[in-house]
Amino acid sequence: MKFVNAFLLLLALLLSTSCSQSSPPVTSVAPTIEDILPKQAQPKLATMKIYLGAETVQAEIALTEREEMTGMMFRTNILETDAMLFPLPYTQRANFWMKNCPESISAAYINPDGVIEEIHHLEKNDTNGVVAASDNIRFVLETKDGWFTRHNIGVGTVLTTEKGSLKETFLKNR
Repeated sequence: MKFVNAFLLLLALLLSTSCSQSSPPVTSVAPTIEDILPKQAQPKLATMKIYLGAETVQAEIALTEREEMTGMMFRTNILETDAMLFPLPYTQRANFWMKNCPESISAAYINPDGVIEEIHHLEKNDTNGVVAASDNIRFVLETKDGWFTRHNIGVGTVLTTEKGSLKETFLKNR
């Protein structure tokens, strides 16, 4: 009888707890890279004249982390006059990729003194990063694919802005 009473008591407890409402378990899922990547092209950014020897470009300036992350993603019909400058937050071995970029571009990896150290072709929609050979890169200038070759701009070219050197323009407070 004790067994039956204990069984009935246990059954009553189980039924009373299984019928009560409880909140669903909380699960925490870390965001994936796909969750944080931009979903569309960003509006045209503020521009600045950039001088490369005898050449001048009116480059958009990607100043925030979000602007840098978005870059030229989703842009189509990149023109000969289109350019974007990325003043990186610190000197580093730059690594740019082309996810969600439907057009190939050229990218100059530039040291803190504004000197082009490397020029790379970045293939459209390539999710493999193009890593700089140097860990002394502070700026990246993206242009229409082949722009540097067509304009005879190569390694060693110094970039300046309408406000002075790249260092004076972007690094004076960093």
